[in-house]
Amino acid sequence: MMEFDYKKELSKIPHKPGVYQYFDKDDVLIYVGKAKNLKNRVSSYFVNPQQLNSKTRVLVRKINRIAFTIVDTEIDAWLLENNLIKKHQPRYNVMLKDDKTYPWIVIKNERFPRIFWTRKYIKDGSRYFGPYASVGMMHIVLDMIRELFPLRTCNLSLTEENISKGKFKVCLEYQIGNCKGPCEGYQTEEDYDQNLSDIKDILNGKIGVVTNRLKEQMQAAVEAMDFEGAHKFKVKLEKLANYQSKSTVVNSSISNVDVFSIASENNYAFVNFLRVVNGVIIQTQTVELKKRLDETDAELLAIAIPEIRSRYRSLSREIIVPFELDIEGNEEIKFVIPKLGEKKKLLELSLKNVAYFKKERLLQYEKLNPEVKTERVLTQMQKDLRLPVMPRHIECFDNSNIQGNYPVSAIVVFKDAKPSKKDYRHFNVKTVEGPNDFATMEEAVFRRYRRLLDEDQSLPQLIVIDGGKGQLGAALKSLKLLGIEKKVTVIGIAKRLEELYYPGDQYPLYLDKKSETLKIIQHLRDEAHRFGITFHRNQRSRKTFVSELDNIPGIGKVTVEKLLKTFRSVKKIREASDEDLKKVLNLKQVQALRQYFSELSLKEA
Repeated sequence: MMEFDYKKELSKIPHKPGVYQYFDKDDVLIYVGKAKNLKNRVSSYFVNPQQLNSKTRVLVRKINRIAFTIVDTEIDAWLLENNLIKKHQPRYNVMLKDDKTYPWIVIKNERFPRIFWTRKYIKDGSRYFGPYASVGMMHIVLDMIRELFPLRTCNLSLTEENISKGKFKVCLEYQIGNCKGPCEGYQTEEDYDQNLSDIKDILNGKIGVVTNRLKEQMQAAVEAMDFEGAHKFKVKLEKLANYQSKSTVVNSSISNVDVFSIASENNYAFVNFLRVVNGVIIQTQTVELKKRLDETDAELLAIAIPEIRSRYRSLSREIIVPFELDIEGNEEIKFVIPKLGEKKKLLELSLKNVAYFKKERLLQYEKLNPEVKTERVLTQMQKDLRLPVMPRHIECFDNSNIQGNYPVSAIVVFKDAKPSKKDYRHFNVKTVEGPNDFATMEEAVFRRYRRLLDEDQSLPQLIVIDGGKGQLGAALKSLKLLGIEKKVTVIGIAKRLEELYYPGDQYPLYLDKKSETLKIIQHLRDEAHRFGITFHRNQRSRKTFVSELDNIPGIGKVTVEKLLKTFRSVKKIREASDEDLKKVLNLKQVQALRQYFSELSLKEA
């Protein structure tokens, strides 16, 4: 059996809140944990094992696979962990931690229903909201409801008969304004139920009513100079703002549904499955599919859903999906494409998990098989740049000069989206005088491809010109002279906004600043600029050097070339000893050189 490589597993885990699961060599779930930072938490098990207790070290030795689920908040992580533990009862969760039960808020199934919190979920027709991971937050919401809506707290049997017979008397809660006295008939059932309707909306996450009312009360307290009261309202507003009342795993109104999403890339597809029962996620899994033909996402998802539901024995009659599916023979099953609300949030959570899983898995493939990344990048470039073929061979031109002096042109070559430095070339411009960048580009392009044609070498699929419409037009002119303008695609990249120009197209193409296609084109342009500038500096230094020394009596051009090759600069020649100079010059030449520098020093003084 292959040894568990925890470093490789840790590299896949993000710095996000979520739940992690440990599996043993038999792929049995042995532990479930939560974390506000998955990577940091899981790493702590492996980085410093000596700091763990003996039971935890036993757990770590048994780990053979790690799975994780990303959620939106730390509260979601707490809830999902609790539900997975209750569902699967992993061995080491019993040993290492308490399996606490989270509280619910219940609206009792009775006349004039009471609202209170409980840890017991009883199927008696009552309405339950939760569970709540934070008891403090639950009490804030419950207290807020009681402050906004006068409700009874007694457990009296308020039947119509008992009230009509006058069996009950109002209590202190009525006297202080916390209850409207339904026990004596002071509040109608319709009025009470209207409050309940608002309360249900708030418990389902629609807390806008509460927030607006609190703001009004805070403003009223400020106007009444009751700053202490205003502060209390402000504190409650801040706590409500921080509370994730719309958590995707906190809404019990979603009773029994499956959630599926898909993400694909080239030959691979990934499907995420969430199983939701009574408003909580009890199962989560992402599976990988390998395309056999050119199947669409809809076709792949239609294949995956029955198989995954069979594997996990799901009998849910409602399935949340991202788009319409053509699945026959499932009249009893309802497929839902949510646009808003809690079901939409569940779908977004599934999409977030499948997108992350796809990203990490493709990174693994590309590390093991670099050609996979190359094919993906080239395919994307072909699509982004509207090319007829993949640009396996790309060439980029750049010009350099100073006020028309020492004009040079450089060409860099990329093969399979990577620099091929052995194919780089540079040109000393021969036919252009003065600062004429267009003519320089025209000459360089013509000379490059005339040579390739003469030597029967393959042409690139894409030519990139560093410049805008003018430089692009000059390059196209040379391609037309050679008769190859239809055999290659040529584009220009302008520096200001990184816009791409096509021949004959009035409007430029703008690529996403983060796209790999634009990054490769920028790399081409920058590499051509670097290569061209380096060559230009060398040429300028060489010609300056030669022009400075070629007037010394007794030292000709061949000797100047030898000095250039040996000492590299005029400064180093001036500083060289006579012994070093005699390795290149004879005695008379050394004396002439010394006299030249002596006279030059007097002029500089």
